[in-house]
Amino acid sequence: MEHMKKTCTVVTGSTYRFTVITDHLIRAEYQADGQFTDTPTQTIQNRAFTPAAEIHTAISQDTQGYTVQIETPALHLYYRGGVFNGSTLFVDTKYNYQTHYSRWHYGDPDEGNLGGTARTLDNADGAIPLGQGIMSRNGLAVLDDSASMVIDAESGAWHQRPHAGNDVYLFAYGHDYQGALRDFFKLTGQPPRLPRFALGNWWSRYYPYTQKEYLALMQRFADTKIPIAVAVLDMNWHTTDLPAEMGSGWTGFTWNKKYFADPAALLRALHDQDKHVTLNLHPAAGGRANEESYPAVAKAMGIDPATKQPVNFNMNDPRFVRAYFDLVLHPLEKEGVDFWWIDWQQGEARSAAEVDPLWVLNVAHYADQSQRKGDHALILSRYAGPGSHRYPIGFSGDTVASWASLAFQPYFTATASNIGYTWWSHDIGGHMRGRFDPELATRWLQLGVFSPILRLHSTDNPFQGKEPWNYDEHSAHIMTRYLRLRRELVPYLESANIATHDSGTPLVEPLYYQHPDEPQAYQFRNEFYFDPEMLVLPITTPADPMTGLAAVTGYIPEGTWTDLLTHQTYTGPGVMTLHRDADHYPVLVREGGIIVRDVDYMAPIDSLPTHLTVDLFQGPAHHYTLREHTEKGDATTVFSWNIDAHQLTLTVTDPAGIIPADRTIQASLVNADAEQPALSLPGNTSGQATFTHVRPVARETQVQPRAWRILQQAHVDFELKRQLWDIIRQQPAVKAAVSVASLAPAELSAALMEVLLVNV
Repeated sequence: MEHMKKTCTVVTGSTYRFTVITDHLIRAEYQADGQFTDTPTQTIQNRAFTPAAEIHTAISQDTQGYTVQIETPALHLYYRGGVFNGSTLFVDTKYNYQTHYSRWHYGDPDEGNLGGTARTLDNADGAIPLGQGIMSRNGLAVLDDSASMVIDAESGAWHQRPHAGNDVYLFAYGHDYQGALRDFFKLTGQPPRLPRFALGNWWSRYYPYTQKEYLALMQRFADTKIPIAVAVLDMNWHTTDLPAEMGSGWTGFTWNKKYFADPAALLRALHDQDKHVTLNLHPAAGGRANEESYPAVAKAMGIDPATKQPVNFNMNDPRFVRAYFDLVLHPLEKEGVDFWWIDWQQGEARSAAEVDPLWVLNVAHYADQSQRKGDHALILSRYAGPGSHRYPIGFSGDTVASWASLAFQPYFTATASNIGYTWWSHDIGGHMRGRFDPELATRWLQLGVFSPILRLHSTDNPFQGKEPWNYDEHSAHIMTRYLRLRRELVPYLESANIATHDSGTPLVEPLYYQHPDEPQAYQFRNEFYFDPEMLVLPITTPADPMTGLAAVTGYIPEGTWTDLLTHQTYTGPGVMTLHRDADHYPVLVREGGIIVRDVDYMAPIDSLPTHLTVDLFQGPAHHYTLREHTEKGDATTVFSWNIDAHQLTLTVTDPAGIIPADRTIQASLVNADAEQPALSLPGNTSGQATFTHVRPVARETQVQPRAWRILQQAHVDFELKRQLWDIIRQQPAVKAAVSVASLAPAELSAALMEVLLVNV
C-alpha cells in the first residue's frame, strides 16, 4: 500500500469516489454516470475541514482482487468495484466491541446504533421509534445523504440530484461519541447561538384568550413573581371562522379583532414587560381572500384580487417567498412580533423531485430572521431531518399528558444529541388528554427546568392550563420555586449555549458520552449530563403511597457527587436508588463543581446580571468558564476553585466591556460549617478570594435529620417509626441498616438505606 500523510485524500474511479475527510470519517459515492456532487446538500455544508487534522492513510488500487483498499488508524475499507452492496463494499473497524469481528457490510442494519430523533411526538403516549444517529456501540455508524437535495451554487435554489446513486458518510469513531459529534457539526454546520431570552420560561397555551385576559395573565405571573421570558400566542391570535368556500381556519395571518382589538398595544405592553412574543403559523393554505394582506399578495403573484382566487402556498416559487415575508410577515413584525412558531403538519414532499416544505420553511424563516435580527434570530419549528440543528428551536409536537409520555421524554431529548439536534422544546406537562394530576405536572415541570427549553403548553381545554395556581397550594409553591430556579440558571444555560455553538458540546448529553466503556451508562437511558457540572436522574414515576417519596435508580459515576438541592453526597461508581419528596429533584453536581446563578430572577433576561451567586462544591481543584454574549461581543469569567488552598480565583476576559461595571459575585461553600461566611467579590475584574473556613459538614451529621424527615412522612405505625428512629440514633450506620432492613417495609427500608449507607 502507498502511505500518505495529507489533509485530504480522494480516490476516484469512473463510477466511484472515496474521500477520506478524517482518519475516522470517509465519504463513499457511487454514480453510474460518474457525475459526483461537490455542492452543499440539505445536510452537508463542508467537506474540507479547515484547519484540517492530518490524515494517516494507506491506499492500494487493483490489488488482491479489490478495486480499492483504504486503511486509516480507525478502519480498513475494501471495495470490489460496481454498485455498492454487501459484497462490493465492506469495512473492518479497529475496535473490539463486537463478539466476533468488527466488520460492516454495506446495507447491514446497525444493531448497535444509539439512535437519533424523530420528526414529531404528536399523539405520542409513551415511547415512539427513533431514527438513527451517527454513533454506534459497534464503532461505526452510517449517515446516508443519497436522497437529500442539493443547492444550486448560483441561485441558491434547492433541486433534486440529477441522477440517483449512493452518497454515504462512514463515521468510524468507536466510542469517541463527543469526537463524532464535533466532526458531524464541522460537516453539517455548527448550531447557532440562541438568543439569551430563549433560555428562560415560556408561556404557551392553545386557548382563545382576549387581549385583556392575556395581559391580566401576564400581570398575575408578575405579581406572583414567576418570571416569563417568552409569550406565545397559539393559532387563536388570527381569524379562524371563515366562509365554508375558503376552507379551514387553520391557516391565518390576520389578527382576530374579536379577541385582540389593538394588537400593536398588546405587543407594546408585552415588550414593556421585557417579554418576547411569538405567534403560531400553519401556512399550508397560503393566502386567501379573507386576509388583510391578500390584495397586495395577489397582485405580487399576478392574480386579480377581485377574483378572490387563493394564492397557493409554494416555497419553491421565489415570488411567493418574497410576498410571504415582505407583505405578510414583516408588517406583523413591525407591530412587534419577535419570531415565528412554524407549526407545519402537512407531511413531507409529495415526490422525490420536491423539497420537504418544512425544510424550506425552516431554512427561509431562519435566514430571514438572521438577516433582520442578527443574534436574536430564532424560530420554533418541527424537525425536518439531519441538518435541522442549524435552524433552532425544535417543537416536538402534541404529546398526551401521561406518566408514559414523561418517562420517554428524557431519553428522547438526550438521544437527539446523537444526530446533533440539541435544542428541543417540548410541551412541558403534556399537551392533551390525560387527567388532573398535580404530581405529574410538578415532576414534568421539574424536568423542564433541566431541559434545553422550558415551554409550558396545553390544549384548548379550560381545565388543562398549566398555571401553578391551578393546583393545590403545595404544588403551586413547588412549581413557582422551580420556575424561578430556571431563571436563576440562565447564566449557566447561556454558557452552555455558547459552548454548543463554539465547540459542539450539547447542553444535554447521554451518560455514555462521558462513560463510553461503562455498560451501565447505556442501561440508564433517561439519565443525562446537564453540561458541564450537573448530572440529572429524572423522576418519571409517581411517589410510593407509603413513604410519599418518588424513586429513581441510576448510575453514579466515579467520584463524589452532591445533590444541588438537598446537598446530600453520593460516592460512585455504582448503581443507586434515590428517593425524593415533591419539593426535591435529583440533580447531582460533580466534585469541585461550580454553579453560577442569577438570583435576581425578575430582572430583564436580556441584560447581563449585576449580581451573581456562585455555589462551590466540595472536591479537588476545578474550574468553570462563564460565557456571556451581547450584540457588542463576548466575555468570559473563569472561576478556579481550589479547596485545599482555600481560594477562589476569577480571571475575566471582556474586550468589549459588556460585563456590568457594578457587578458583584457572592460565593459560598456548599456543606461548609455553619460559620462559613459568603464572600462578595467584584465581578468585572480578575481577582482572588480566600475562604477562612472550609471544613465540610461531617456526613454522619446529615444522616439523622434526613432519616427523621423520611420517617415523619411515612404512612406506617407510629410505634414502628419510633423503633426505627431509636435504632438509627443509637447504632452505627451499617449496623442500623441491617436492623432497618429487617423491620421496615421494603419501600421505607430502601429510602432509609439511601441515607444510612450512601456514603459508607
